[in-house]
This record gives sequence, C-alpha cells and structure tokens, in this order.
Amino acid sequence: MTPTSTLRITVLRGGPSAEREVSLVSGAAVANGLRQMGHDVFESDITPDNLSALNRPADVIFPVLHGAWGESGELQEILEDRNLPFVGSGSAASRLGMNKAQTKLAWDLSGLPTPSYQVLFRNNRQIGIPIPCVVKALDSGSSIDVYICHTRDEARKAVDAILAKQEQVMVEQFIKGPELTIGLLEEQPLAPIRIIAKRAFFDYEAKYRSNDTEHRFDTGLPADVVESCRQLARKANEIVGARDLSRIDMMLDEKHQPYLLEINTLPGFTPKSLLPEAAAHAGIPFGPLVDRLARRAFARSQ
Repeated sequence: MTPTSTLRITVLRGGPSAEREVSLVSGAAVANGLRQMGHDVFESDITPDNLSALNRPADVIFPVLHGAWGESGELQEILEDRNLPFVGSGSAASRLGMNKAQTKLAWDLSGLPTPSYQVLFRNNRQIGIPIPCVVKALDSGSSIDVYICHTRDEARKAVDAILAKQEQVMVEQFIKGPELTIGLLEEQPLAPIRIIAKRAFFDYEAKYRSNDTEHRFDTGLPADVVESCRQLARKANEIVGARDLSRIDMMLDEKHQPYLLEINTLPGFTPKSLLPEAAAHAGIPFGPLVDRLARRAFARSQ
C-alpha cells in the first residue's frame, strides 16, 4: 500500500444506543473526511439486527458508534470473528473501557489515582460516599445519566433514576478543580484541553449543542503539571489496552493532583469533538487524521 493508494472503507454510524444522534454526526464527518482524502467510502447505519454492511467488500471498517453495543465490545467481537480489519480498540479493551467501575478498578490496582467510588444495586442503595458526590450510569458516555449531587436527597434521587433503567449505578467522590481531557492518537497523548463549561457541569448539552463551552489549550496550569497529566493519560490508556484513538477525562484538585475519571475508546468526531480538535492543534487536520487511522488499521491486517 502506498501513501496515496485508495482504500475501500465502510464507515459504521448510528447504532442502537442513546448516543445515536452524536454517532450519526460523527460518522458523516468521518466519511466526508475520508472521501476528501480520496478513499472509496460506504456508509451504513448498522444495528445488531442488521449486519449486512459487513458483507460488503472493504479494506477497512471504520466504526463511529458511541455507547452500548457499538463501543462496548459487541461490535468489535463480531469484526474480530469475521477477521475484518477495523479502526479502534479490540473487544476486550472496549468492554473494559465502557464499564466505568471496572476501568477505575484496573487503574486503582495499577496504582493510578482515581476518585473513590462505590457501585450500588437495586437491593442495596446505601450511599457511602461523602456529599457532594457524582452519580453515574456505569456504561453510558457523552455525560448521559451523570449527576453532580450537592445534597444527600439529590444523590438518592439520582441513584433511583438510574436504577429505574439499569441494574447498577456508580457513586463517585466529587473532585473540585480544573477538568482536563487528553486525546490519545496511536497511543501517544496529545495536548491536554481544559474544559470551561458555562453551566454547572460539562453535560451532553454543553458537549454537543451549546456554543458557550470553552476548550482551552492554555490550561493555566504549570508545565510540569500538564506533562504529568499527559503521562498519566498514556499509562491509563495502556492499562485499558486501547489502541489507535481514545480520550481520557480527569479532574485536578486544588493542589493540582490529577484523578482519572474515565476513558472513551471511541471518542466523537463531531465539529465540537475534542480529539479532532487536539489533533488539529498538533498539526493534523481532520482529513489526514481519519486517513491515518484507516491506514493504520489496514496495515495491522497485513
């Protein structure tokens, strides 16, 4: 394969999860970027009940599905079983990264800092984390079903709301301080971005619909703290086993001690998404970014 050779690439977008809307936008952007780079692109809104897109001959599959099934390992296992080369993490890393509690446990066992937490069930809802706290669904992204709770009553209501839909819920220590997100490209950390949300929490609305959230490469933090966060993200990514692309979210306390929150093994590619923004800051425009990811997956299959 030469650097200018055309690949047949199937872009998978949409899917069955609550993050379908984001995935459709991300997938369309990826497909457009790949076409601009000269590739032969086929787009499919894939679901567990319709895998016909995988029967179409392709050199590379580029999944751009966020949330359950598309990001949580099931789709990746299907691709692996069919020996189809694809962009992104394998099924094991995808499964681990999708479960916030299991990811935190893996980091904790490896000695990496992450806020204290507990997992509650429908028959055990006793909150043991001090207030304020953060209540989260275990396996959702895009800040869906995440609540910052300032009173015990708010925390109980958030726990009940999530357990009405899911079997488990995580309650996590609240860290007060700057929020950083660090994209990883080919397992190497890009420049951290400091999130400045004009609302109380960098939620789904702030991520994808609001125009008043600031993404700052000038973090206002000492250089050694920034580099420490970059290396922490690299180690956290390595422990999960994510490949090609990912994004690590972390909070810093008032003493600049970083705490790992979660990993996103298939970060967004919308116009407001953070990984493409960090890549562009590093001198990698959107088209060359998706081209590079597709070619890396193809090369892995050879």
